[in-house]
Amino acid sequence: MGILFSFLSESFPPKSKFSPNDIPDLSGKVIIVTGANTGVGKETAKALLQHNAKVYLAGRSQEKVQQAINDLKAQTGKEGIPLKLDLADLKSIKASVEEFQSKEKELHILFNNAGVMACPIEQLTAQGYDLQFGTNVLGHFYFTKLLIPNLLAGAKSSADGKARVVNTSSFASRIASTVDFNTVKDSPARKKLGTQMLYCQSKLGNVLFSNELARRYGDHGIVSSSLHPGSLRSDLQRHIPKFQDFLLTPLYYPASFGALTQLWAGTMAEGLEFNGKYLIPWARVGVANPAAEDPKLATDLWKWLEEQVEHV
Repeated sequence: MGILFSFLSESFPPKSKFSPNDIPDLSGKVIIVTGANTGVGKETAKALLQHNAKVYLAGRSQEKVQQAINDLKAQTGKEGIPLKLDLADLKSIKASVEEFQSKEKELHILFNNAGVMACPIEQLTAQGYDLQFGTNVLGHFYFTKLLIPNLLAGAKSSADGKARVVNTSSFASRIASTVDFNTVKDSPARKKLGTQMLYCQSKLGNVLFSNELARRYGDHGIVSSSLHPGSLRSDLQRHIPKFQDFLLTPLYYPASFGALTQLWAGTMAEGLEFNGKYLIPWARVGVANPAAEDPKLATDLWKWLEEQVEHV
C-alpha cells in the first residue's frame, strides 16, 4: 500500500504553490545544470537565466548545447555558457571540471539533472559500466566530487553560507530494494536484472548518493537534496517500448512542470533546510524509499564510487 499511495500522490500532485516567478534575483550566482540542452534541464536553465544567474549548460553534444543556448537567448535575452560533459566517460568528466575551474573559483548551485533510462542492455559507458548506473550515479558522483572545492568556495562567498547540490532521481527509486554491485559492470547478473530494473537501481543510487553527500558535507555548507521531478514527457522515454509508453502517456506532464521541484530546492530560501531531504512533485517534501535511508548502503555505495574514480 505504501508504494501505491506514493504513486498516486506523486503522479497526480496538487497544483504547485511555487512558481518560477517566485525565484529571487540570482545575480552573482554561478550555476551548472547537467543535461541542459533539452527537457527539464533546458527549462531549469531558462528560469535561472531569467533571474540573472550565470548558467553553465553542461551536455555531451556541443552542437545541441549551443542550440539550446541560442534558443534560450532568444527567449530570455540572457546567454548561457556551454560546458562539454559526457557523464558516460570519466575522462570527459575530469576534462569538463578542469575547463570549468579554469574559468570559475566558485559554484553556488549544481543541478545534477541529466540521466538516461531503459537503454539497450548492450550499452555500456566508456569504462565498461552499465550505461544507466555509470551515467546517472557514477558520472554525477565524480563530477560532484571534483567540484567540491568550488562548492565550498561558493558556500563561503554566499550570504547564507550555503551552496546547493540538487540531484534528480525518479519515482523508480522506490522500486529497487538495494544496489547489487554485481550488476553495475557487464555480467550475467546485469543481463538477468534487465534494463528497467537497472534504471530503478540507478535512481535509488541517486538518492543514496545525495543523502551521503548531505551527511558528509552538510556541516561544511553544502545542502544536498534529491527529488522525483514528476511523470514527464521528455527525451528520456526514447528507449521505452511503444506500448508501455502509450499506457503511461495519460500520466505525462510537460517538461516545464519537471523543473518546478528542482528550481524550488535550488533557489528558494526554504531549500536551505532540505539537506538530506527527498522532494516530490510539485515542490513538496516527501518520504524516500526506506532503502535510500539505509546509512550502511549509502556508505557502501560511496566507498565503491570512490574506488572507481581513484585512478582516473
